[in-house]
Amino acid sequence: MNKLFFRILVLLMSLSLIGIILVQVFWFNSSFKNNEEQFKYHVTQVIGNVADKLEQQEEYSFYDKYNRIKDSTGKIPKKEDLLEVLYVQRNPKTNKTIVYSSTLTSEDYDINGSVFDKKFSSERFKNFSSRRVTEVYNNYKGIDNNNLGQSIIPDLREEKSGSLDILNKVQQQIQYKDIAALTPIEGRVTKDKLYKLLKKELEEYEVKTKFEFAIYGNGIPTKIKSDGFHSLDKEATYSIPVFTDNEGNSKYELSVTFPHKKKFLLSELLSITILSIVFTLIIIVAYTSALNQLLRQKHISEIKTDFINNMTHEFKTPIATINLALDAIRSPKVIEDKEKVYRYLQMIRDENKRMHAQVENVLRISKLEKRELDITKEPTVVTDIIDDAIEHVNLILEDRQGTVERHYDAARTTVLINEVHFTNVLVNILENAIKYSPDTPKIEIFTENIKDMILIKVKDHGLGMSKIAQKRVFEKFYREHTGDLHNVKGHGLGLAYVKRIVEDHNGQVYVESEKGKGSTFIIKIPLIN
Repeated sequence: MNKLFFRILVLLMSLSLIGIILVQVFWFNSSFKNNEEQFKYHVTQVIGNVADKLEQQEEYSFYDKYNRIKDSTGKIPKKEDLLEVLYVQRNPKTNKTIVYSSTLTSEDYDINGSVFDKKFSSERFKNFSSRRVTEVYNNYKGIDNNNLGQSIIPDLREEKSGSLDILNKVQQQIQYKDIAALTPIEGRVTKDKLYKLLKKELEEYEVKTKFEFAIYGNGIPTKIKSDGFHSLDKEATYSIPVFTDNEGNSKYELSVTFPHKKKFLLSELLSITILSIVFTLIIIVAYTSALNQLLRQKHISEIKTDFINNMTHEFKTPIATINLALDAIRSPKVIEDKEKVYRYLQMIRDENKRMHAQVENVLRISKLEKRELDITKEPTVVTDIIDDAIEHVNLILEDRQGTVERHYDAARTTVLINEVHFTNVLVNILENAIKYSPDTPKIEIFTENIKDMILIKVKDHGLGMSKIAQKRVFEKFYREHTGDLHNVKGHGLGLAYVKRIVEDHNGQVYVESEKGKGSTFIIKIPLIN
């Protein structure tokens, strides 16, 4: 995969994920603000309605008291004309004349303000009524000598009278507000009454959260307040004037605060927020998985290239050696020298064997992956297998002038294993010990018993490996960089094969190593009871 394309793809995926998360955050913030605005609108409506109802209930209470007193006096009201209006309209063509008269009178029931408050003892409570008369004259010609002194009878006369409710209501409202303005707030509303009104209105607007309230008088809380009311949170408190006077002014203010406002607003978004978080997490997991797959594909692509390069290198040298040996044998001087011919044939055989071993490694790993490798196990003495493995690498070891020291301390050595595969396991480990020893290879092999297990330790004094390499050394295709040491060849399959075979024998394999001080491979296999 092209590195630039890969980086662009990862960048686009990352930007998309960040964009999705930012959109979710923006949506949540916008939804919260919308909920807050809606909450503010509903609470404003609630406290406005409560303020109106408080005034209406106080006014109705005043009217009820006034009417009961009026009905109980049994007095005939004194009537007094206040105003009389006369209106005349005449049509010159038809001589039709309309005369309209209206008389406004007041009825004094002799109820003074002392009934409600001593300060209003000089005030009188009155009712207003009107008398309205309409007369129509069809042939009215005016007053002359012929009809002087005679009464003129209208052709049509209509009379209406009754109480003037509008004036009565205005007059009573003015009187009630003047009286109420001098009444202490405790006499106008109770804490329980205010609480019930607020609770009912809030429930109607579905504002179901805890609230506290207080009525302020000139900026100071009065006794009309809830038990839990202490101080105001400006962002969660809403206020409105109550009990306005005749001039539209008010010295009282109703304040309602919601201590759990944010929690309530968040609870309304809870379900959709949880879904949003779940879907965002799914996207993040999918993105992480996709990114991980891309990285793995990139890593596999690099391993594949490295594997092909290593395999090419592994085959290139033997093939070149075989070709050179064949060319040498064809030479007339060499073909007559049997000793040289045998030497070159041995070289061809060794190089061919080397290529065959590489192919076998690849095939073994492939069969292990497909579970096609036949692993039949028989009781075997481990030390015999170790000796056999040492014999396999003896030629390589002698070529490097290396040594193997055996320390067989295990008393019990019989295990259930497959001889061929377990020999290959030990050969792989021994070859690595030789390969990664830049100086003369010095290898030590130990055996010991721990409970019902036998431990096989293969220790070298070579290059050693880093902590990171120790964690990944058994991964397929993994090879640690060896710096300037170019004679270390391979394609990272040997130790992967070792791990799979040991695990198939219900065993464990791990490595202890220190950079520059060598490595110790430890195999733990269960004994036969």
